[in-house]
Amino acid sequence: MAFYEIDGIKPVVHPSSFVHPEAVVIGDVLIGPNCYIAPFAALRGDFGRIVLEAGVNIQDSCVLHGFPETDTLVEEDGHVGHSAVLHGCIVRKNVLVGMNAVIMDNAEIGESSIVAACAFVKAGMRVPSKVLVGGIPAKVMRELSEAEMAWKIEGTDLYKALTVRSLKTLKPCIPLQEIEPNRKKFDLPSNKSLDKFKNNK
Repeated sequence: MAFYEIDGIKPVVHPSSFVHPEAVVIGDVLIGPNCYIAPFAALRGDFGRIVLEAGVNIQDSCVLHGFPETDTLVEEDGHVGHSAVLHGCIVRKNVLVGMNAVIMDNAEIGESSIVAACAFVKAGMRVPSKVLVGGIPAKVMRELSEAEMAWKIEGTDLYKALTVRSLKTLKPCIPLQEIEPNRKKFDLPSNKSLDKFKNNK
């Protein structure tokens, strides 16, 4: 595992959480229960504190960092998509941060909101609860539907299950040279893309 202390401050990781060996976690980082930290995520608690509450997932290549005397906080069931950047911001409970989104210092994303992929949330912006925010710079686009909020929860639950699967079964291996006969597929609950999810509700 790539954990580092700095100035005598070590990360804290709840034993029910999974941190991939290729993630980097430095200094004042507090990872609560049932969290999933994916490969190549960088959580740098070398200036300000980083706090992940229960059930948070931080996906591949995300960067979490902040200025001195600031906390970067992701509350319970926060869902941070691939390659997102969170810098000295607050992400409230049950928020989805889309892939490649950037949330800047002192911004706050309200509970159960969705930050669209590739959005740029300016420093100090206050996003209300249960809305979709997107664009460069980001603006509140509309309220979220019940279907969209349900879809977000399903996706986060899938990552909670991945935490358990990873703790139990993820390990290094030597790849096969050929596909074995009757190769099995994952037996997982369905998790459709948002457009398909809304059309089936």
